[in-house]
Amino acid sequence: MNRSAHFHDLPLGSNILYTMTLLVLGMGYLFAMLYLFGTHAGRDERPGLSVDDLVIAYSGSQKDTRLEAAIKGPMSGMLHKEDVGEIVAWVRGGAGREPYQARIVPILQEHCVACHNGSNPHIRDLQGYDNVMKVVKLDTGMDVFTLIRVSHIHLFGMTFIFFITSMIFVHAEVRPLWFKYAVIATPFVAIILDVTAWYLTKVYVAFAWVVMISGVFMGLAFAVQWTISLYQIWFDGARGSHGGSQA
Repeated sequence: MNRSAHFHDLPLGSNILYTMTLLVLGMGYLFAMLYLFGTHAGRDERPGLSVDDLVIAYSGSQKDTRLEAAIKGPMSGMLHKEDVGEIVAWVRGGAGREPYQARIVPILQEHCVACHNGSNPHIRDLQGYDNVMKVVKLDTGMDVFTLIRVSHIHLFGMTFIFFITSMIFVHAEVRPLWFKYAVIATPFVAIILDVTAWYLTKVYVAFAWVVMISGVFMGLAFAVQWTISLYQIWFDGARGSHGGSQA
């Protein structure tokens, strides 16, 4: 197959394969964005996803403990609003042992210890006062080990996704060519900047803007590649050659 072949020059089977791949990847990207929004949005106690949410996620909060940051952020959906208020009031009231036993243990037993029971070394154990007190400390964001673990997953996963979409997008007819090449290169540059900025945000919070902007450019590149490819596969006027090549 000629590497410069456009979609209308390809066998119908190839375009069906490309179409189904793009549809599945599109669904996956959508759910990834929803998960990202649900994980980070609202950490600053305001609706929507903001740069402040990213600062808190990676650099930590200047006013909340790790426990408060978790129940206001990624774990907020696991607790009732009244329970969140009860835990915050306990922390701000000195995090005493007696009120812990009376007010906090029932909440943790009902909503938290099914997962936070010490069985998974990557999930904080919240059984017992001493274990809970380990997270009643000033929130410093993701620890370096967690960042390293998430980084290698993100780097490999996003690279595979954009390698596939770019290999499909290569067959699109786009002018000027520099724009096409920019759309292919942009997500890979954005991935590198995104992951690097996670670590730099812990040192200087302004790098949270790099995280936000990199994510926007990744999303735009995916949308451009996905939309143009699908449109040219099935709605481009120059599709006459499909009839002569059905392999």
